[in-house]
Amino acid sequence: MEVDDDRSPRASSVNANDIDFDTVNQSRTERQTLRENSTELLVEEIRERSRQTQWQLNYQEAAIYLEEGENNDKFDTHPRDQSALPAYEVAHNRWFHLLDLIAAILVLLVAICERPAIEYFSLPVGIHASLEMLGLLILSLELGIRFKWVGWRAFFKHKRTVIKSCTIIFMLIESIVVLVRQTSHFRVTRALRPLFLIHTYYCRGVRRITRQILQSLPPILDMIILLLFFMLIFSIFGYYLFSRNKDDMYFSTLEKSFVNLFILLTTANFPDVMMPSYNQSKFYSIFFIVYLSLELYFLMNLLLAVVYDTFSNLEKTKFQKLLIHKRIGCQHAFKLLVSDQNQHELHMKHFMGMMKKYHPSKSRRDCYLVFKSLNTSNTGWLSIEEFYGIYDVAGVSWKLKNEDRIWSSSFKHPFNKIFKAFNMLVRFKWFDYVIYLVIGANFLWILIETIRLSAKSVNLANYDFTASWASIVFVCIYSVEVIIKILGKGPMEYFTLGWDVFDFLVTVLSVIGVLGERFENSFYYVIVLRPFRLLRLFKVKKRYRDVLGTLFVLFSKLTSLAIVTILVYYFFAIIGMEMFLNVDLKNCCKNTSVEDFYAYDNNSIFHGYYYLNNFENILASGVTLFELTVVNNWFIIMEGFAVVVSQWTRVYFMLFYIVMMVVMNIIVAFVLESFLFRIQYRRQMKLDDMDDDSVYRVEVSLSEEEVDMCEKPFSILSGHLIQLQADQPGAYVYKGERSRTKDDFSIKMYGDEVKTWLLEMDKERTSIIESMKGLRTRQRPNSLNLEQNGVSEQLEVNC
Repeated sequence: MEVDDDRSPRASSVNANDIDFDTVNQSRTERQTLRENSTELLVEEIRERSRQTQWQLNYQEAAIYLEEGENNDKFDTHPRDQSALPAYEVAHNRWFHLLDLIAAILVLLVAICERPAIEYFSLPVGIHASLEMLGLLILSLELGIRFKWVGWRAFFKHKRTVIKSCTIIFMLIESIVVLVRQTSHFRVTRALRPLFLIHTYYCRGVRRITRQILQSLPPILDMIILLLFFMLIFSIFGYYLFSRNKDDMYFSTLEKSFVNLFILLTTANFPDVMMPSYNQSKFYSIFFIVYLSLELYFLMNLLLAVVYDTFSNLEKTKFQKLLIHKRIGCQHAFKLLVSDQNQHELHMKHFMGMMKKYHPSKSRRDCYLVFKSLNTSNTGWLSIEEFYGIYDVAGVSWKLKNEDRIWSSSFKHPFNKIFKAFNMLVRFKWFDYVIYLVIGANFLWILIETIRLSAKSVNLANYDFTASWASIVFVCIYSVEVIIKILGKGPMEYFTLGWDVFDFLVTVLSVIGVLGERFENSFYYVIVLRPFRLLRLFKVKKRYRDVLGTLFVLFSKLTSLAIVTILVYYFFAIIGMEMFLNVDLKNCCKNTSVEDFYAYDNNSIFHGYYYLNNFENILASGVTLFELTVVNNWFIIMEGFAVVVSQWTRVYFMLFYIVMMVVMNIIVAFVLESFLFRIQYRRQMKLDDMDDDSVYRVEVSLSEEEVDMCEKPFSILSGHLIQLQADQPGAYVYKGERSRTKDDFSIKMYGDEVKTWLLEMDKERTSIIESMKGLRTRQRPNSLNLEQNGVSEQLEVNC
């Protein structure tokens, strides 16, 4: 828009004849040129801001891709556009994860206070129904946020999310009905509450174990069907063979024949089930010998072998998919971080921008060390092959290396010398040998003292367990050893080594035991803590170290398996409470083989006590289910409910046994796979102990210029010094360390197979890259509209 000369303040006071029109035209041209230049600068500035905004979005999106690759999250749940990022950030906030976990646990714990409630925990219907509704609403909040960032297509494509949504809707309706009616009703759907806990972020391990169990089911179900098929054949055969014997109540009908052979599979009713037939003819024992040999010793062991083989293959398949998934995540992130001018190499600036989003707690120096450790070509730019190693070094902890430096080196004289002497002592191999000798002597002393007490038939309840001088001496030696190791190695190193932590815990238990013995009869039961001192003997033999080492490695996964088992118990406990609530088993089962087990008479000293096995609340149900898991006399519990309630209740108990049999077999297979993996890894890597290779280490040297560049907060980090210092050793050497994971060990264990997998993946890489070309520059409706609107608004203001 041109400026009208009539609007100039000087226009009316100047004579037209005095005006130099050439000067006016020249001035107008200069103003027009200046206006055009300022407009171009403004447009360029807006475009630069838009580019910077775009790069920040790329950094964040690349970090999200890396997190999805690391967590094995599906890429179809990736934020669909810029507007979905706030919802994604909220849903992945640790406080939101914690809130989601608390809500899931709250919904589970409602079973304690609702009908049938545990004594002293019972709450009015309005309160526990409101608590349940509160938990369900919090859980539904996570679903709403997920719907916001993934969109409706991906939301309904995710099976677990759909199942959770349907369950929440149904339970919300039920809780509203309970609130309106002010009374609880038959609600077997409460058994689905464990789904909410499995869906939480902090139960990812539980979710993976559950997924593996479900994936293992097809071959396991085939074996179970085979078991039941042979059981049915033997049931028919046993019915025709033994039903003629009027004294044999185990095979009088086909139903009893099948049920008792099912119980026989657990050996809980053997040899009782055989004796009536054996009394009639000794040759009838062949039937039971053949049945047990086939079902128990062959097919059951074959089932364990099938479970182990399936589980091992799933472990390797899972590792393969996770490895490829991580590489695809790296490819997505790499494409977002490279520029149009150089699409094959990643600049330091963009790498640092991504690290601020991926690992915001890392310092500039640590991020630079990560970049340099990846840049094995020393070019100052990262290739895609180098970028694949981001998962290996992103999580390492860096510190300045000094081989002669120990934790107490900075102490003043003479303390530094004293602590250095402690360090040398604890690293001397004969130091451990002396401690092992002391532990062996302690073992003999405890054994002799226990034999002496047992031979004299001492009443332990009234025995004076005041700590003897020998007990005090041994515990003092253990305590001095712990103190010397802590002072010599330093608290940081000591409490990060598994065996040292194990020694510390055992020593603490020993000290507690000795202190408890000083209280004489008040705490006499702490004498049971004495044998804990002997656990340290497991360090002596390599095989024992492998057993306990496997336990340390598997602790987190065994915890997940324990949670899965508890959730299975919860599922069946809820069903049991709904089916068998208010069932009284006292003096039930008259004129049956289990009558004595349920006998109850106030005037008699004899009680069978099996009437205590009931489903009156969630805790009592858990105890009953645990007794069923142990399988010893489990059929007595089943028969009691079958007589009082219905014969069809046997289906519940038999189904629980089958499910727990599968879960326990998977736990055994899991432990076997991990233990054998540890042994095979040690042999293949030619290691004396797998713990020697438990730490991932990397070293990077920096020049003084690089250190200075990293320490100055406003200096621009660049990779040109990496290229300049390529052939020169740096003045400072930094050491990065982190604990190796199961995936790290698997990469080394299956090295040749990993190369084959990656070669097969590289064959498809070309097509994948072509499909991702438009990923970085794909249309972002909000950002593009913002850019266009911003340019037009600025131009209008300028005009």
